[in-house]
Amino acid sequence: GAGPIRIGQGVEFDYSTVHAVQTIKKSGYEAIIINNNPETVSTDYTTSDKLYFEPLTAEDVMHIIELEKPEGVIASLGGQTAINLAEKLAARGVKIIGTDCEAIERAEDRDVFERLLADLGIPEPKGRAVTNVEDGVKAAAEIGYPVLVRPSFVLGGRAMRIVADEAGLRHYLQSAVEVDRDRPVLVDRYIVGKEVEVDAICDGRDVFVPGIMELVERTGIHSGDSISVYPPFSISDRVKGVILQYTKRLGLAIGIVGLFNIQFIVDRNDEVFIIEVNPRSSRTVPFLSKATGYSLADIATEVILGKSLKEQGIFDLYAPEKKRHYVKVPVFSFSKITGVDASLSPEMKSTGEAIGYDDKLNRALYKALQASGMKLHNYGTVFVTVCDRDKEEALPLVRRFYNLGFNIEATEGTARFLKENGIRTRILGKLGEGSHDIENALRQGHIAYVINTGDVASEEQNTDGHRIRQLATENTITMFTSLDTVRVLLDVLEETTLGVSTIDS
Repeated sequence: GAGPIRIGQGVEFDYSTVHAVQTIKKSGYEAIIINNNPETVSTDYTTSDKLYFEPLTAEDVMHIIELEKPEGVIASLGGQTAINLAEKLAARGVKIIGTDCEAIERAEDRDVFERLLADLGIPEPKGRAVTNVEDGVKAAAEIGYPVLVRPSFVLGGRAMRIVADEAGLRHYLQSAVEVDRDRPVLVDRYIVGKEVEVDAICDGRDVFVPGIMELVERTGIHSGDSISVYPPFSISDRVKGVILQYTKRLGLAIGIVGLFNIQFIVDRNDEVFIIEVNPRSSRTVPFLSKATGYSLADIATEVILGKSLKEQGIFDLYAPEKKRHYVKVPVFSFSKITGVDASLSPEMKSTGEAIGYDDKLNRALYKALQASGMKLHNYGTVFVTVCDRDKEEALPLVRRFYNLGFNIEATEGTARFLKENGIRTRILGKLGEGSHDIENALRQGHIAYVINTGDVASEEQNTDGHRIRQLATENTITMFTSLDTVRVLLDVLEETTLGVSTIDS
């Protein structure tokens, strides 16, 4: 099992565990679960033949293995917690079935993985693993800012940041993570592009990809916090072909047996780069299973138990895409968790998800957004405060709100820019200058949406942006920190709002 759930280690992993148990039972084996989380389906005593409610540490698991003497242990279906146990158990002579320790090492150890990519001729963003602060600064200078920094071997993008300059990088390396020999920190070039995700199954000979998902938010936001769409809506067939070829090559070269997940970046020139390969079931497995009709966890468990994809009747690399659109939208609980900054970042913050589907993409989006608890207003006021970098990109979006009949309010810099471009805007004084305009406006309840993007460079807690996000959360106002999400919302609003135009004679 996946152990105690924290944000980022969602209940989605439990889905794979439960399905695996059902398949193991059907195949005539006794199924035993070790998991110490009372809030899951896998720890319901009716799920498996035997349930051990024990901590997921090597020592505790070994006691159970010595007592039960199982034919094999599956570690690739319980998220990162289970994967991290595989090596310790194998060292003590336990038979790990499915993806083995060598394969996990090939996918998760940065140096081994980079050599593998070089051998296969698959591109990745330029990056390096560093073990001290000075090396980190040197690496970033060579790669070029902005860089994405993260510890290796983590789940849910914990302590992952986009850093814009040397001062920010030094601060991060000294305060956010302990850098040492055993725990290197990865410094990668940050590529702006579309993020695409694949869940696939490999049996050692063949690879099967039931579907490709495209994320609405661009790179730099954790995939668990992004709106995910199947089938993909804006990537070309050529790019899909490249993604499928890379997936097949990687699955076979790493030596995956069972499920794996790959995240790609597609940049503006339609070049495909690899972000990472996870040699385990991922949080998108339940969504993709429901959208494509292929139960991934069941197929993967059969593979682990020795039944190849062909024996299961699967002969294609890629399943035919569905005509319907399926959209997964994250659900956030910022109003319940005080003090969390609501801006989206590479660190995961969502606590759940909702699915919408329809023959039309915008309608599927509408259903999913509605189901996720977002308040969709088609009238009111939009409060905009965006950093200089995003002003050009935000302009057409604000104009679309204006054309739908929304009033626009903004802070001084943004307001001046909008007025120069012919959008009537009311100026609200800045919080940092002692004005209470913004606080009052957000409390009065006439603001429908807050659009607030921060600069990559300003990560501090005491900025105006941070305070605005806090106020919006406290007053339950729908808020966006990514312009990609705003674009999607506008597509939906334009379809659901009655437009008013003058009568032409």
